[in-house]
Amino acid sequence: MSSLKLAVRKVLSKYAIFSGRASRSEFWWWVLFTLIVIAATRLIDGAIVGPMLGFDSFQSEAGQPLSLLISLALLLPSIAVAARRLHDIGRSGWWLLIGLVPLIGWLVLIYFYIQPSDETNSHGSPDTFDGE
Repeated sequence: MSSLKLAVRKVLSKYAIFSGRASRSEFWWWVLFTLIVIAATRLIDGAIVGPMLGFDSFQSEAGQPLSLLISLALLLPSIAVAARRLHDIGRSGWWLLIGLVPLIGWLVLIYFYIQPSDETNSHGSPDTFDGE
C-alpha cells in the first residue's frame, strides 16, 4: 500500500506538469487509485447524495455530482502522468491523441503504457520511483 501512496503523492505533486518522465509502476498505481476513487464516489453519489437530492438510491436521474467533480479534479493529473509515461518510453505526449480513435487508439495506448522504460532519451534520465 505504500507504493500506492507514493505514486499518488508524486502524481499530485506534479499536478499539471507534462514534462519529465513517469515510471511504469507510478503510472499503473495512479490508474488503480483513480479507479478506486471514482468507484467510491459513485457509491457515495448513489447511496447518499442522490437521496439527499430527493431521488431514490442509485436512481439514474439523480446524476453523479460528486463523481463529476472528482473526475474533473483528477483529469489534468491523469493526462499529465500519461504524457510523462509516454515520455518514459521515448514517445511524445501528443500520442495521447491516438486515444480518440475508437478501440484501436486505446489498444495502442495500453501497449505503450506497458512497455519498459528507456534508459535515457530526449526527456532525460529515468524517473526514480521508490515504490518499484
